[in-house]
Amino acid sequence: MFHVKLPGHDAIARQADEHLVTHKVKLPRKIVEHPFRQVAKRVLMALLVLTATALIVYVDREGYNDNSDRSVDFLDAWYYATVTLSTTGYGDITPVSDAARLTNIFVITPLRVLFLIILVGTTLEVLTERTREEWRLNRWRSTLRDHTVVVGFGTKGRSAIQTVCATGLKKEQVVVVDPSSKVIDAATAEGYAGVIGDATRSEVLKQAEVHRARKIIIATQRDDTAVLVTLTARQLNKAAKIVAAVREEENAPLLKQSGADAVITSASAAGRLLGLSVLSPAAGMVMEDLIQQGSGLDIIERPVIKAEVGRKPRETDDLVVSVLRGHRVLGYDDPAVGTLELTDRLITIVRVTPGSQVAPDARPLPPMPPT
Repeated sequence: MFHVKLPGHDAIARQADEHLVTHKVKLPRKIVEHPFRQVAKRVLMALLVLTATALIVYVDREGYNDNSDRSVDFLDAWYYATVTLSTTGYGDITPVSDAARLTNIFVITPLRVLFLIILVGTTLEVLTERTREEWRLNRWRSTLRDHTVVVGFGTKGRSAIQTVCATGLKKEQVVVVDPSSKVIDAATAEGYAGVIGDATRSEVLKQAEVHRARKIIIATQRDDTAVLVTLTARQLNKAAKIVAAVREEENAPLLKQSGADAVITSASAAGRLLGLSVLSPAAGMVMEDLIQQGSGLDIIERPVIKAEVGRKPRETDDLVVSVLRGHRVLGYDDPAVGTLELTDRLITIVRVTPGSQVAPDARPLPPMPPT
């Protein structure tokens, strides 16, 4: 069981309730109207049909016979409309004239059908909502492959998603995991699928199909939580690229030992950018432009093409910053680079217009481990 954590002052009570709520998957959907408003609308429609029927009977009351007192008043008209539309039909009030019977055939009966459609339609919609949701979840799970899982939808998580989506990743390929139902509601409102639950537990990550994910971004609020999430995610998926954020730089080695491919120290990175902006505001602006994907200058990773093999980094059309050779990252001017090889990858700076998208990672996926 997993708890939907809400902000509050009593941490002990929050931890005591941690086992009361199960995890839940939420898919993005466009809600046209609030459910309560839909139900209220249908109830109002049913009351209007009932009122119309009662008025019709009251206007033609001379054509009806009441077994009790042989006359039909306004209350009797409402009584007859109620038992008729609900198909109860006690038979104590009956149409006796030809006009009243024709009215029942061509007016009351269609109103009865409309009344039943409103009530039965509302009931069926409520009963089938769970079935439709289960069908959507099963279809979503069967088609979800090579997606990106983002643990934590705070400032860091949102910025990370915006960056990867700016390079061409579709929102349907992003799954957000967070313990807060309000946060997941915000994520689904933006078009992302969400899983409510504690990401340190394997059952929650399995709901996000982590074992089929290509990338995992861990942007939790606490460093110890990030370590546990990284360990769990790496256990479920040996091949995914895991990138984690930590607050304290001393915890970065622990994250790498836990299985993270890259660790970003958020406080230190922000501090370095602040220091650079103090020394040179223009340089700070350029660096901020580089890390903001989708427009202006972007820093990307791409493979070496055949036409570039045998050339030096500065002889390529793009502005090469570094060369990835095996597990080493070499500067463009490092003598060890020599000439480019087909297996190298380049870190380059390119100009991107809002109408174009650059995929920073186009390398083929390694084979997925058996699950």
